Amino acid sequence: MDEQTPTPVPADEVGRALDRRAELSEFLRSRRARLKPEDVGLPEFGRHRRVPGLRREELAQLAGVSVAYYTRLEQGNGRNVSAEVLGAIARALRLTDAEHAHLMHLAKPRPQRRRHAWRAQQVRPSLRQLIDTFEATPAYVTGRRTQVLAWNRMAAALFGDWGELPAQERNWARLVFLRPDYRRLFADWESKATDIVGMLRMDAGRHPDDPQLSALVGELSVKSSEFRQLWARHDVKEKCHGVKALRHPLVGELTLAFESFQLPGDPEQMLITYHAEPGTPSAEALRLLASWGTDANRLRPEAEEV
Repeated sequence: MDEQTPTPVPADEVGRALDRRAELSEFLRSRRARLKPEDVGLPEFGRHRRVPGLRREELAQLAGVSVAYYTRLEQGNGRNVSAEVLGAIARALRLTDAEHAHLMHLAKPRPQRRRHAWRAQQVRPSLRQLIDTFEATPAYVTGRRTQVLAWNRMAAALFGDWGELPAQERNWARLVFLRPDYRRLFADWESKATDIVGMLRMDAGRHPDDPQLSALVGELSVKSSEFRQLWARHDVKEKCHGVKALRHPLVGELTLAFESFQLPGDPEQMLITYHAEPGTPSAEALRLLASWGTDANRLRPEAEEV
């Protein structure tokens, strides 16, 4: 199972881009607002603060830069800022590795990509063949914008047959925020939704000039108030590893560990695999799904259809 050519971006969306200066400004403000003086070892003078979190003066002091310099940066002017200064600001703001990388993308952008660079990502045939050999392991490949590019029969049995969807709809952000069956599938839907938005934010930092990403963010912002609220938080996240609890309509509750592997040749493609601890009810549930294969989707109750 593999990708098809995505639906073209509407003419009125082509050329639209996220405002990198605004993104930089809002990201720094949001990270500063979450810190308190006591979090960073500063005395708190007075009980009343007009704004939440650290003041600009306090942040500049911690980073070892002038207030005027930091103010320019927080206003979205990242020209001529050095990696060393950004590192000092990242440490002062207690940024995670993903947040630090996001700050670097926003403040020191790479040269803008030409429009033809946004054509569909391709999955190597050998990789598609590889994941098809994972007969008992759900596996799929994602690309930019949380797009699902390729998957095996176990992924289809676990998450639903993406082959029945138009290529544009094979997108984790659309699935999680716009389809009720995926809200039911994830026991902790809020955690999954937060992760998805965080990954889209990372993409936005790398590629603010991507018109398809801008269109996706705009669509979800219109259709989902929950997406709007999470997007406004400016949280970022890289795909990594962890555990997800699922409520599958056929085999019930599963607790599965997932692993993410960045692929050589295209670092924006990730291979994601899910597995259960041997000897557990979740492992038995996966075995049942493996025996049913893609027939599992035809066995789903009508109540689960959208």
